[in-house]
Formats: sequence, C-alpha cells, structure tokens
Amino acid sequence: MSPYAPRVVDELLDELQPHLPATSIYGPKGVGKTETARRRATSVLALDEPADAERLRAAPQLLRDLPGPLLVDEWQRWPSSWDLIRRAVDDGAAPGRFLVTGSSAPRGVAVHSGAGRIVGIRMRPMSLSERGVEIPTVSLGAMLAGTATIDGETDVALAGYVEEITASGFPGIRGAATARLRRFALDTYIDNIVQREFPEAGYPVRRPESLRAWLAAYAAASSTTAKYSEILDAATPNQGEKPTKVTTLTYRDALSGLWLLDPTPAWMPVSNHLSRLGQAAKHQLADPALAARLLNLDADALLAGQQGSPAIDHRTILGALFESLITLEAQVFAQGAEARVHHLRDRDGRHEVDLVIEGRGGRVVALEVKLAAVPTDKDARHLLWLKERLGPQLVDMAVICTGRHAYRRRDGVAVVPAALLGP
Repeated sequence: MSPYAPRVVDELLDELQPHLPATSIYGPKGVGKTETARRRATSVLALDEPADAERLRAAPQLLRDLPGPLLVDEWQRWPSSWDLIRRAVDDGAAPGRFLVTGSSAPRGVAVHSGAGRIVGIRMRPMSLSERGVEIPTVSLGAMLAGTATIDGETDVALAGYVEEITASGFPGIRGAATARLRRFALDTYIDNIVQREFPEAGYPVRRPESLRAWLAAYAAASSTTAKYSEILDAATPNQGEKPTKVTTLTYRDALSGLWLLDPTPAWMPVSNHLSRLGQAAKHQLADPALAARLLNLDADALLAGQQGSPAIDHRTILGALFESLITLEAQVFAQGAEARVHHLRDRDGRHEVDLVIEGRGGRVVALEVKLAAVPTDKDARHLLWLKERLGPQLVDMAVICTGRHAYRRRDGVAVVPAALLGP
C-alpha cells in the first residue's frame, strides 16, 4: 500500500474536528475520504460491510458505546445512521465524537439535514501540490491577505500539466503503475457511475448509453457556461428521439448528489461597482481526468491537438481542461482560507475573469488561466479592468500559466506557474 499523502483538508480537520461533536467528510467516490478519516478514528463502522451494517442495525447503542472518535463510513448504505448520529449530538455527544463519510442519501429517503449538528467538509481530488508535482511558493491564502510573495521557479512545463490532467487526482487511480492502467481505472470508474452508483442512489438507468453520451457532452462543455439544452443536443446528434428535459435534469441532480459535478458559480458581488453580470455557472466535473477520458483524449492526443470525439472542439479543449485543473486547485486551496470560488462574465461577453476568489471581509483575488508560458498584456486586461472597478477590494490578481518563473509585472499583475500555486 502506498504511504498516505497528506491532504490540504487535513489542516482544516486538525483545527475543527476535535471541537465538533460530528464532522462529515463528503465528496466523490475514491477521493480519499475514508483513508483520511480512518487516520483520525479509534473505532470504525463501515456500513458497506454487511457485518458492520448488521451490527449497527441490531444495536444502535454502538454509536454511544464504541470508543471515539468513531467513524461511520458509507453512512448512506443505512440512511437511518445519519439521524441516529444527529440525535446523539442533540443528547450531548462529546466534541470529536463522530466522523461521518459517504455520499448523499438515496433518492426518496428522508433524512434530517443535520444543520447545526453535523458539520460538513468537502473533499476534492488531489491538487498538484498534494500529488507531489512541485513544492508551491505562492500562497493563495497570502494573496487573499494581501501579503503574498510572488517568486519561485519550476521545471514543470506544458507536457507535465497535460500529464496531470489525464493522470487524475483520485489517489487510487493516480497510483496505477502505467498510463494504460490509469485509463482502465478511469473507464471502470465511469462504468460504476452508470451501472452501480446511479441505481444505488435511486436513479435507475434505462439507457446507459444515453447517460454516457450526456456525460461526454458535459465533459466537452468543461469551463464553459453552455446551456443544458446545448449539452443535450451535443449528446444526441442526429437523434430524433432525445431524452426529455426531466431526464437530463435527473442526470444532473444524481451526479451532483454523487459529488461528481463541481460547477463554478457566477460571482454576484454585493457592491454596485459591477452591473449586468451573467448568472450561469461554469461546468466542471470533479476531476478533469474524467472529462479527458469521457472524450477519449490521452496526453498525446491533447498535446498533438488531435480530435478524440466529434462532441469537442479540438482547438479549445486543452485550454478548457487546463482551466478545470486550475479550478480544482483553487477550490482545494480556498476551502482552507475560508474563501469561495466563482467566475465572472458580463452578459454581453465583453469582460470575463476565469476565477474570482472571495475571502473573509469581501477581499477578492482574481485569477486568469492561460495555456501559455509567457502571458501577454492581452492576458491581463480583464484583471486590470476588474481592478479599476473594485479598487482596494481586489487585494491581488494573477495570471496562472505554464511558464517557469513566478514574478510580479509592472502593472501589479502576478504571473504564477500553476505548479507553484499552493494553499
């Protein structure tokens, strides 16, 4: 077994979990929730194990009797366990008593939200720094504080980022010995979504091929605000009988419940410095490797600019997947900084900023993502436009790129190679 790779979320758990009666770690299958939680637990009830599930059904008092911290893993296999934990918290469970991991409750099963009793922390696939690709030198947290030092050098170039797009941030998949084994693991993961995860979540799939086509079309829409009707049309070209709108919304809801969709919401600032902003979210799958695999694109095809599927525009897909990778980075790092990740685009499309990260007190960091080694003035123009409108509220701005060096331009825009960005 590979040694445990520390995760950014570990620092958040170190700070919060000992003081909370119940902490839920949620996210997609295979992201590492169980391994992270097990390292903190004294006792474990794994509800995907029939013996443990039967023990708890027969003796719910185990939630009170087993020594803590107690991990209840895959709680959704017996949804009543969630309400039992909630009641135990209401009855005065000690701080640090429960760790809960798993997905959303199956469709049609009513469970209490747990609000105020069970605190949720999302876990995402691994960032580049968690993968050990590079030691980061530029802190997103420091950027939000307005104290960032912009320097550092990396040997990671375009080919390295393309490899990371396709290698996956899921620990078990990333750890495969060869690229072929990783592709096989990604195919198996997608098959499990369609054939197992959907039915277990209460969404039986009558036409698996339609769901796979919709997933591929969604992958092709990565880093865009395409309408769901456009995604449906891309998934069903030349088909007279298309899935209904209700069916496609069911796909979206089920995938969201499995934490496999991670859309970037539009930024809606409280101030009136900006007007006529678009409200559509940018589409993102939980891991850009899933998108690449759904589009049948490996690292060689992406680097060569080849077209792996009729559903994609081969001229732009690498840039879109690179933005997906950086969005994943920003989401992982922002969580520990108590910040939220958005994008900005005005309604007529004249101005857009790839990532707007809003932290405590309304402080904002703006990031443009460019598939270039040396960003140009054109790459920074939207950041400077936003700076003019926000003034001191915009505490830092950067172009995230594929170059070697981190530095600050004369106009105040930072240039940061993606591998050097960290929490």
